[in-house]
Amino acid sequence: MSDYAILISGRGSNMQALVSAALPGRCVGVLSNRPEAAGLCWAAAQGIPVAVIDHKQFSERAAFDQALAEELERRGAQWVFLAGFMRVLGEAFVARFSGRLINIHPSLLPAFPGLHTHAAALAAGVRIHGCTVHFVTAAVDAGPIIVQAAVPVLPDDDAERLAARVLAQEHRIYPYAARALLEGRCRLVDGRVVWQDGQCSAQAALRVPGP
Repeated sequence: MSDYAILISGRGSNMQALVSAALPGRCVGVLSNRPEAAGLCWAAAQGIPVAVIDHKQFSERAAFDQALAEELERRGAQWVFLAGFMRVLGEAFVARFSGRLINIHPSLLPAFPGLHTHAAALAAGVRIHGCTVHFVTAAVDAGPIIVQAAVPVLPDDDAERLAARVLAQEHRIYPYAARALLEGRCRLVDGRVVWQDGQCSAQAALRVPGP
């Protein structure tokens, strides 16, 4: 089994999905850069150790990254799952956890990296939107893709309605990807995602929208 930690900045709905999935490993902590993050209370209620590394207490980004990395290593985290963690991590941090640092992003990458993805998708007029679980690299939202899920963009969608449908898929594919990683069925080799059976299950990893 592999010990893992989860990083959050807010309510942590994807963190809750990971914890509720009873993954084959031990969650050694839920950490946040924001003391007021609502997800900390939920995690603590489940008996999970929680900690705050407040980014506002550091004058430099590198110092925050260093403190966060040291806390993760002190807890023995072998994997780090970002679940709504709203901080860009520097190159040194990413290199320190290379191949063990995972994120979920609310778009079908490489389309719409960064923030406000649902509004951007609507503005672009796309007919398919979705979410992506990927390895984190120094380039923001550009790491190797593990799994994706797609949802249709409906004629009466606004950003809030579209976000809700995408979030439901996030809660499905993040635990799927995390389980595969913890079980050793998926790994990063020379910058490419390799699955034990040659490919991931299309049914589990991608939901294709209907007509």
